Amino acid sequence: MTILRPLGSSDLEVFPLALGGNVFGWTADEAQSFAVLDAYTAAGGNFVDTADVYSAWAPGNKGGESETVLGRWLAARGNRSDLVIATKVGAHPDYKGLAANTIKSGVEESLRRLGTDYIDLYYTHYDDPSVPVEEFVTALDELVRSGKVRAIAASNITAERLQESLDFSDREGLVRYVALQPHYNLVSRDTYEGPLQQVASRSGLAAIPYYALATGFLTGKYRPGVDVDSARAGGASAHLGTERGQRVLAALDEIAAAHDAEVATVALAWLAAQPTVAAPLASARTVEQLPALLAVADLELTDAEVARLTAASA
Repeated sequence: MTILRPLGSSDLEVFPLALGGNVFGWTADEAQSFAVLDAYTAAGGNFVDTADVYSAWAPGNKGGESETVLGRWLAARGNRSDLVIATKVGAHPDYKGLAANTIKSGVEESLRRLGTDYIDLYYTHYDDPSVPVEEFVTALDELVRSGKVRAIAASNITAERLQESLDFSDREGLVRYVALQPHYNLVSRDTYEGPLQQVASRSGLAAIPYYALATGFLTGKYRPGVDVDSARAGGASAHLGTERGQRVLAALDEIAAAHDAEVATVALAWLAAQPTVAAPLASARTVEQLPALLAVADLELTDAEVARLTAASA
């Protein structure tokens, strides 16, 4: 049985792999999404991540599709209390930014689509420099006090603004961020490592890295001369032509072979071994893609293997 991990200073406990909901209602239709959610929870998973904006970028979609699919699945399975549901505010076309009124309206729409009366983890999706931290932290505090949200988190924020938000929360005795969702993986380390990671570490925040598999590159299926039919193929294959990408793949292949594991599992295990990381975030369009992701719960790399991957990705 997989041991759940504490999420920062909150009372939430999560499976060591967060399941990304960005594909629900986009590259995975409702039936596929239900199948993936069923398989993830059957394996012990309890941490599902979505956002109000998913998937407004897809032709014919307007945002909220992922939350709607997830809400229908929760209603069909009757398992809401078994899950930690994370969603985000600030990027939906109709609810952009972090003004207090935007947050208050946005949360009501998310609750309606999810068919629930509370959100476990509520993210500010992107920082909004036009809004003082005092305004959005106070709005988030009201949501927690009203019971609509259990804990709050940040994504796409600078170290400075994150620290400013935490300082304001501490000074005023308001709810504070417990988690952070940074862009972080073996071939993209610069955004998180450094000041942002230092703030998270110093403040006891849990990191849930997104693009944990570099839009599919770190699954190992992208190789020279191989065509992959995926909506993300362009982003993933960009790493193929770099020396760093080649070094990382070679190290992943070697360590995966030693553990009889998938390349994706090893890439996620490296992330899981990093300071502050509670659970990498990855999505699966089909049930067949899930086992390699779920296996991170049981794969522990040696210190030497972690160091080998760290050096290869430097």
